[in-house]
Amino acid sequence: MTEPGSPGALPHLAVIGAGPAGLAATLAAAAQGVHVTLLDAAAEAGGQFYRQPASALRARRPRALHHEWRTWERLRDGLRAHVRAGTVRHLSDHHVWFVERHENGLTVHALLGPEQEEPAEVRADAVLLATGGYEKVLPFPGWTLPGVVSAGGAQAMLKGGLVVSGRTAVVAGTGPLLLPVATGLAAAGMEVAALVESAGPRAFLRRTRTLAAQPGKIAEGARYAARLARHRVPTLVGHTVVEAHGAERGAAGGAAGGTEPGTERGIERGTEPGTERGIERGTERLEAVTVAALDAEGRVRAGTERRIPCDTLAVGHGMLPHTDLADTLGCRLEGPHVRVDDEQRTDVPGVWAAGETTGIGGSDLSLAEGHIAGRSVAARLHGSAPDPRAWARAARTRTRLRAFFAALDSVYAPPAHWSEQVTDDTVVCRCEEVTGGAIRQAVTELGAGDLRTVKLLTRAGMGWCQGRVCSPAVAGLAGCEPTPVRRPFARPVPLGVLARAGEREEED
Repeated sequence: MTEPGSPGALPHLAVIGAGPAGLAATLAAAAQGVHVTLLDAAAEAGGQFYRQPASALRARRPRALHHEWRTWERLRDGLRAHVRAGTVRHLSDHHVWFVERHENGLTVHALLGPEQEEPAEVRADAVLLATGGYEKVLPFPGWTLPGVVSAGGAQAMLKGGLVVSGRTAVVAGTGPLLLPVATGLAAAGMEVAALVESAGPRAFLRRTRTLAAQPGKIAEGARYAARLARHRVPTLVGHTVVEAHGAERGAAGGAAGGTEPGTERGIERGTEPGTERGIERGTERLEAVTVAALDAEGRVRAGTERRIPCDTLAVGHGMLPHTDLADTLGCRLEGPHVRVDDEQRTDVPGVWAAGETTGIGGSDLSLAEGHIAGRSVAARLHGSAPDPRAWARAARTRTRLRAFFAALDSVYAPPAHWSEQVTDDTVVCRCEEVTGGAIRQAVTELGAGDLRTVKLLTRAGMGWCQGRVCSPAVAGLAGCEPTPVRRPFARPVPLGVLARAGEREEED
């Protein structure tokens, strides 16, 4: 391939992430005469929102798992057309671990395939970060039991594998993601014993005006509520899960792993949250959860506890932006997300960002931001100042949805006193098996006052996930700010790959 910046070369954009924002940016930039390389860790484009079942599963009606199928078809068909035309190169199974800046542009470093051992490099004139977000799950007693999965994990199993993790589920936590997860599991044949949402009606009433400004989103929520009613799913608002209970399961006791949607055939394996380690029969597994009502201050109301039998708990407490690559590039962060201007540019020359990495806001906001970013990149790489009128409609959508999701953030905040339910023997950092008691001891007896000090004293955050899962919980228990931790690389890298970085030619 012609080097970026050489005579006669088309300007070259590398887009990292093939979810809604990355796809929208790719199509917008390619349509304006920019060569685009789209890199993504998944085998197929779409991201979590448009996750598709593997072709080998031969799903008859994959559209049943999505509520914006026509939008996905438009993005998919547009991508295929540009790939055939040679204006877009789609690199799947590419796990990006670093973006290097140099005087001739930028180089994206990735690891190939599921083993993530073979290196690949892509050189470009500009980079768009569309790295999405990930779930926040706050700990509680019993949350490490087999059968407890994240809400997004349950959705990914259903969309990508056409499987569910049991027969009876409770969906709990807070946030709009709980609605599609609960309705999806119910439609797949599971009994959803309850949807447990910690936000109460008063939180919605305080934001009525802002929420009402998006009637489409209100209608979408109403449709989910109607589906829950159709499947007779009880909804407990202003409630939270206090504890998950396990029981020993022998060979005769229940399914040990997943269940194919709409059937009773057990799959002889389970998935522990955040791992791919099979759970053998005879081990302790989720049997029930205890839920309770919350008072106006976010504390559990004594005497309101109730026990709900289930073999699956899908739990989540909102989303956090993926900012690892932006942070290593030196992009400025505002709170947990990447700061961008009206063109979706970061403060690092040649680097744009769009979608959940700039703030959690759903697929429609990601599509608008991706379109703006793609048009802006194309103009800048062609040497001209972009005309904002070219994306005026997307900009209006961005403004409205940012205001809407800012209101939702305040509505769907986790209970203020969630940490009071974390006992001293509750595991908080799963990688290093650090308990709530150890974290509290580091603060009260050893004087830790920030995440870094707690990490040094307890090893919380030193494991495989590097604190991505546990840091919000550790910060909450320690009473300190959940400040981002700068990491040199976005994922673990073999030493041999690191030693040879920059020596190989760009991937064909």
